Amino acid sequence: MASDLEVLTLIPAASHSAANHLKPLLTTPIVVCHNSSVTVEMLACFHDDDAFKYRAYTFTYLLLFPVAFLCNIGALAVFFLQSSCRSSASCIIMMNLALSDGSFSLTLPLRLIYYFRGGVWDFPDWLCRLCIYGFYVNLYTSILFLTLLSVLRWLAVTQPLRHRTLATPTRTLLVCLGVWLFVGMSSTPFLSNGVTDRAGFPRCFEPSSPSSWGRVLILNYVALAFGFVLPFLTIIICYSRLVRRLAARSGLHGTSLSSSARGRNRRRSVHLIAMVTATFLLCFLPYHVIRSLHLHAVCGGWNCGITVALQRAVVVTLCLAASNSVVNPLLYYYSTRTFRNSMRDAQSSLLSTRGGSFRPRLALTKRRNTT
Repeated sequence: MASDLEVLTLIPAASHSAANHLKPLLTTPIVVCHNSSVTVEMLACFHDDDAFKYRAYTFTYLLLFPVAFLCNIGALAVFFLQSSCRSSASCIIMMNLALSDGSFSLTLPLRLIYYFRGGVWDFPDWLCRLCIYGFYVNLYTSILFLTLLSVLRWLAVTQPLRHRTLATPTRTLLVCLGVWLFVGMSSTPFLSNGVTDRAGFPRCFEPSSPSSWGRVLILNYVALAFGFVLPFLTIIICYSRLVRRLAARSGLHGTSLSSSARGRNRRRSVHLIAMVTATFLLCFLPYHVIRSLHLHAVCGGWNCGITVALQRAVVVTLCLAASNSVVNPLLYYYSTRTFRNSMRDAQSSLLSTRGGSFRPRLALTKRRNTT
């Protein structure tokens, strides 16, 4: 079965000698996808696009790795140091989200080495499988944890009493464990494909055989339905009701003693809505749409030029999907007041430590200027 869908690059164009041997087989069906056949002629139309793919992934992962690793590990440290985090349902979900993104960032150095080596995998087979598996676990746990955050915010604003009784730390932790278990079990098919041999070199992140495309198309629709469409619809419903309630409250309440507190809650809700919606529209939606179109192009025998263009689009949109690991820390900062305060305290303490030796000199300078 096909591996990481950055690999939705089929077998590259055959060499001239191999093409001569394949000519008698051009009408032989290789894989059946929904009553349409993919022939060797279809496979031969794919260009050897390794140069574009390797440049795109190398550039993206070089940017993502340090930012994703430092931001998510730092976020986990801040969450663990906050004593109030253990009693906050939103904080527990964000900790799981940071754990998912931080774990994914640890696989990026292996991917970078692979692409720097020109697509040669020098590591054990199980590491290849783990990198493939880790991408999908991170992708769909991120989607589900963002959905949980949206549902919690909707409950907190529209039904605060019910939110207090339902969103307890223990229940939230159990739901998060359920998300990990569901996504982990659902992604196990991607562990079945590891290192493959192509052109005499061990490859990773590539389809094991042409016959895997039919199963990839089925898995795509399962993931699309349960991993993207249902969560996205849930978020749209929650946010539409949340915006309606916020608008009604802003109209009913004018100036009161608690207007500042309401304003802070409203700003946090707006930040959450904006960040989650942007993440879905920029990171998740393009990838799922282009991935589905590309699979249909491959299995349906579409025009070669269109299929290759979609193949390149999959590369670009997968880079966007991987970038969700650096977008989520912005969510923690702009939608969580305690997290923002902790970051500011850490920054001020760091600056005071570094600049401590300069403070007496600065104070002396100020006294001189005032005399």
